[in-house]
Amino acid sequence: EEDFGAFVKRTTISNLDEKDALHLSVLDGLARIQPVGGKLEAQLKMIGRTLEGFMNVHHAGSEGDLTMPFFRMSEIADDDAAVVVEEAGHFCLSYIEYQEKNLLPIVYDTNKVFGEDTSLLRPMGLYEKSIKEILEAKQYGAARTSSAFAAVDDVTIWPGQEITITSFYGRADSVTDLPIIARRITQGGFAQFKLSRARALIQQITSGAETVTADHLFDKHVEQMFLDNSLMGGIPVLLGDVDDDGRNADDDEKIKVYHLFSRRGDLERDYDNFIIENTYFSEGPSNFRDVIQNRRNDVIFNPRVGAFNFNMFLSLIQADGYNPLSVEAVVFSIDDPEVCLRLATNVVGFADGHRAQREALASILCDGEFRPGQLVEMIEEQSIFLMTSLSSLIDDVAAASKVSPAAVTEGAGFAADHWTYLMDLLSSYLQIYPDREEYLLFSNKLTYYYSHRVVSPRKSKYVLSKSYNGEWLHVRQLDATYESTERVEYMRQYVNPASGWYKNEASIQHDVEGNIFRSSAIEKLFLLATIKFSTRDPFGMGIEYEAGKPGWNTALNGISSMLGSGLPETYELKILLRYIHDAILKFDRSITVPKELAVLIEKISTALDELGDNEHMPIHDSEGIFKVPQPLFLYWDAVATAREEYRTETALFSGETREYSSDDIAKLIRRWMKQIGLGINRAHVIGSHGHDQKVAAVITPTYFSYNVTKWEETGFHNDEGHPFCIAKEMAVGKFPLFLEGVARVMKTMDKKQAAVLYEHVKQSGLRDNELKMYTLSSTLAGQSYDMGRMMGFSSGWLENQSVWMDQSYKYYLELIKKGMFDQFFEEMRSGMLPFIDGQKYGRSVMECSSFIVSSAFEDPNFFGRGVLARLSGSAAEFLSIWKLMFIGDTLFQLNEGGKLEMQLVPSLPAWLFRENEFAQSRADKKYVIRFKLFTSINVAYFTATPKDLFGVKPLRYTIGLRDGSIMSVDTISSTLAANIRKVVLIDYIHAYF
Repeated sequence: EEDFGAFVKRTTISNLDEKDALHLSVLDGLARIQPVGGKLEAQLKMIGRTLEGFMNVHHAGSEGDLTMPFFRMSEIADDDAAVVVEEAGHFCLSYIEYQEKNLLPIVYDTNKVFGEDTSLLRPMGLYEKSIKEILEAKQYGAARTSSAFAAVDDVTIWPGQEITITSFYGRADSVTDLPIIARRITQGGFAQFKLSRARALIQQITSGAETVTADHLFDKHVEQMFLDNSLMGGIPVLLGDVDDDGRNADDDEKIKVYHLFSRRGDLERDYDNFIIENTYFSEGPSNFRDVIQNRRNDVIFNPRVGAFNFNMFLSLIQADGYNPLSVEAVVFSIDDPEVCLRLATNVVGFADGHRAQREALASILCDGEFRPGQLVEMIEEQSIFLMTSLSSLIDDVAAASKVSPAAVTEGAGFAADHWTYLMDLLSSYLQIYPDREEYLLFSNKLTYYYSHRVVSPRKSKYVLSKSYNGEWLHVRQLDATYESTERVEYMRQYVNPASGWYKNEASIQHDVEGNIFRSSAIEKLFLLATIKFSTRDPFGMGIEYEAGKPGWNTALNGISSMLGSGLPETYELKILLRYIHDAILKFDRSITVPKELAVLIEKISTALDELGDNEHMPIHDSEGIFKVPQPLFLYWDAVATAREEYRTETALFSGETREYSSDDIAKLIRRWMKQIGLGINRAHVIGSHGHDQKVAAVITPTYFSYNVTKWEETGFHNDEGHPFCIAKEMAVGKFPLFLEGVARVMKTMDKKQAAVLYEHVKQSGLRDNELKMYTLSSTLAGQSYDMGRMMGFSSGWLENQSVWMDQSYKYYLELIKKGMFDQFFEEMRSGMLPFIDGQKYGRSVMECSSFIVSSAFEDPNFFGRGVLARLSGSAAEFLSIWKLMFIGDTLFQLNEGGKLEMQLVPSLPAWLFRENEFAQSRADKKYVIRFKLFTSINVAYFTATPKDLFGVKPLRYTIGLRDGSIMSVDTISSTLAANIRKVVLIDYIHAYF
């Protein structure tokens, strides 16, 4: 709507006196405003005083005009040979509403307001001088951090009246832009209109999750969680050839999915680089885990998204089974110059006088990848006049473009758990499109992400070093990944000469002939499962944290150095293998894999043959130590070596492939599943340790570490002088209980098994009985500091035994998934928002926190307090819970004849039903719950009395179409089900119980 971005501050001062007028002078604004000047976040913390030397305040108005200050650095504060002059800056523009044409002067000299009070808490300057005197005196802005206060000198507010001071804080590319921006914002009613637009936009977003029950707080919490999930995962919109016929992104390649506002974290989190770009189609950098979790339910709320998310994230899986850490917005590209010229001609015009602009736009479109916001920015920079609207241009370009995922490999290491969320995306898709499963798995060819970083072989990362307290030597896993100079050199051939940036193709895996290598979804899933199976730890229990980072629990950052592994990833591997096995037999289709993977599979099979059928159950020695039996160690060593050889061979695929029949794959998977089962059994024998051993013995452990008890030095050293080692013998280390293991293993259980586990967990150290919630871990007292930063936190705070809401919600989700409705709703009323004690929580019960301080914390005044930002995975888990409560686990399914059917199967407690305000007779059902299906179809559940509907199907449906016709049916099948899935034809669905 505007070509500039700004935060708006509105301060209203009311005179409540009925007789006397109020005369006052006011400074309203920011005590501190930072200028524009490169990447200042770290510099402000590290060299803030030095940085001030580059700062100054410029003015867009005439000499002495204080109404349009412009805060910028003189140049980028880098110690580089190439000096970059800074032109952009921040601005502050203010006025009193209904007096918009009179911009207020800005007091920017901090010393004039605060004097000697460097804390900026007391306006010492105002104790000595009036605002009028401050404005009349000269202000200084050089070599200091400035303020930005709108100055109102001697205003009168009559009885019962009020004034509103409105200030705009934004960013402009040049000081010359300020008069243009000022003319725009000083138009009558501008601020009021933008306020109403902001509220309308929030309402537009949250209306898709509108829920009406007997609990008003719960209803609003649903909307807030939907909003927060949208801000973190992004809001999917359809671009391109989008009509009202219900076609989705799978049906038509001219329809593209693009996510708006996707970004990581929250302003409250000091460790998150929270960025809002001042561009059209704004989005920011996002963590792979965050985005894939928070897009889990995209297709549930918007079926027209189709398989976009599943295909995109699976395309980001590398040949080594890992993925980039940071996900960016997809990029568009057009390779055909004629198409670019045609698009440019359509929007610029045919006339000869438009030739230069036509060619300029065609060049922009064909010069490489771009995003919608970047396209608009380049059009504005080159002053290209469009004969159509920007939205029409974006749609036309999107329809003609190819879309590619974009990501960045940031820093060292690969997370061990990111792949585990792929099955959530697949499950969500199949709940809406069960009839498209075969096509999705076998017909759609996907690429592999190509990273310049590679996992180091053990001989280059197992190092001998002293323990954290310096008392003994031990073998640690350090520098687990490295930058491959060969890969970097290979990627350089894909630099775009026009921009100097890498083309997106540089991040796509090729074969030795230079061809992009592609596999079907089922083939990529099988490759992923094979790699993960080959990455099991020496006891065959957890998946090794071999790439320098742990799994979901990032505060266990030291566990990788401890040769750690995690059972959560093993449980997810079990789910993945089970799915592949069933799908491959269901469709009886062969698959083709890279030759390199086939070689790895053969080496795994040979190692399994040599291992034999012995179960190798753990036996501890006299000191209680579980040493890895030699046969298991030799198997692990052989498979790990094969995996390292595979990585070396897949710097580029050879291009050769091998075909496996469905029976071949099924046999392999059954053999692997048996080994996984044995590994899980060993894990339960070894167990956890801590202060609740009796209960812990029957609850799954979560993490393990390995102590190398015998090693050989290779004769080589790392950069810090530590000798590299080869492990010869190992013993396993145990950890206390963690909630992650419980939540993950419950996914593999039936209802009876889950109910038993639930009761054990309730009696364990994971339960905070005072708060009636569940903590991230049991007590960590006595654990090694090698584990990671969680050991540095106080008990009950952050990841050390606090109530981590994301993980707690994952656990609650599994309870309702297993049909444990009584247990789930009991926990919901005590441990989930918005039902917890708001006074203890210390913030709005509408919003999630990162964690809740548990009763393990030393200060009881903090028990139950919510701390840090609300944007987290909790929103994704809550929406999955909402889906199970209001819609059911499987909305669409195929009947015995293979025809599509739809069935709403809610799981709702009686206390959520409200009286039906529209009931007009005894025949009308008296109680109702309402919600939106697919963000637009009004659904109502009617009952004669409030009663629990736990997994209950409706007796009948009344369905209203948008043409005014009404249908009454007992089951929703075939054409009607398909039309509901298309959304556009359906007005409402009433279900009667």
